[in-house]
Amino acid sequence: MTVQLAQPLAEYFAAANADDADRVVACFTPDAIVHDEGGEMRGRAAIRAWAAEVRRKYHFHAEALAVEEAGDRTIVTAHLTGNFPGNPVDLGYRFKLDGAKISALEIG
Repeated sequence: MTVQLAQPLAEYFAAANADDADRVVACFTPDAIVHDEGGEMRGRAAIRAWAAEVRRKYHFHAEALAVEEAGDRTIVTAHLTGNFPGNPVDLGYRFKLDGAKISALEIG
């Protein structure tokens, strides 16, 4: 079953799966915030560095399984496979959108 994602979210997953930090960061607003692995990245420069570092550490593929709206957030459950501890795993991606860009993302 294919999950229909809003365009900014579909682009984020396509960019992350393509191992393209520049394409990932283009999905975010200039002042976006990302929370992942206990860290907080603020702004595009920090988010680009995070995206590049994640790919240096891990190789993975994320497939969206489910999507739901919760207030001002869109929660995507994705199945990740790759070379990371706990592989495979289903993770929740909590997105906040600002127009056609992501303004906040929490992965957990």
